[in-house]
Amino acid sequence: MSLDDERDDGLFGGSGETRTRLPEGEGGGDDVYGARRSTRPGRTSPRSLVTVVGVVVLLIAAIAFANRGGDETSSTGTEAKKPDAAATAPTGEKPVGGKDGGIPSGFAKTEQGAQSAAANYAAALGSDGMFNTPRRHEIVKAIATPGSLDKLQRGFDADYSQSFLKRIGLKEDGSAPAGSTFVNRTLPAGTKVKDFSNGSATVEVWCSGLFGLTGENTTNPVTGSWFTVTMDLAWSNGDWKVVESHQKAGPTPVSGDNPISGAEEIGKAVKEFGGFTYAR
Repeated sequence: MSLDDERDDGLFGGSGETRTRLPEGEGGGDDVYGARRSTRPGRTSPRSLVTVVGVVVLLIAAIAFANRGGDETSSTGTEAKKPDAAATAPTGEKPVGGKDGGIPSGFAKTEQGAQSAAANYAAALGSDGMFNTPRRHEIVKAIATPGSLDKLQRGFDADYSQSFLKRIGLKEDGSAPAGSTFVNRTLPAGTKVKDFSNGSATVEVWCSGLFGLTGENTTNPVTGSWFTVTMDLAWSNGDWKVVESHQKAGPTPVSGDNPISGAEEIGKAVKEFGGFTYAR
């Protein structure tokens, strides 16, 4: 979950141009291809005609060659070597299509599937929905294994106590007071598999987070943070589910020199920019 320091409880040549000069009615100069122009209007010498035809044939051949988009083999029939993906380039399969309680589900029983599951679960556990009891229970139920559900629910209920909500300026239902917008969003930046077997996986999710309240009189302005969520996952009922989760601070990059946005701009951005379904 994406909590601030108050709640960090462990919890991407030139161009070739072909110009065909048409025969002119007068003049005896050579044309652009070196062919002699005829002095009789409207007629082209055989040599000039052959030159024009040759250019057209070459142009057609060039177009045909350029349109061989799908051929990845060389003229000898051997497979062309593809460049290796850069370490930071996006890789992997498309996101899953299923959802459980509004959270992506149906991940593959592979290391990539486990990473995608962990990233999506980190985003869910680090959302503003966790501050509302009914929604929190729905989120945890969707991502937990049957055997760990009760333990996780009790732990999160204790974390998001009424006293905590009051301390950070929220109402009892986890909503923001009038004139304010509550921001709590977790943004996975990368994943790493620490351990993997046929039915279990431990995945680390490096995240950035936004947390706070917009509003002119807020005492908890929206701030950014960096942290790593570690999830122990188990294969349960055809999907990866959470057994246990905890977090630690960092790795934290140096902050840039971007000007700080006002509360109104931040609140508007949170309302207009939706979150993502994550996949490796």
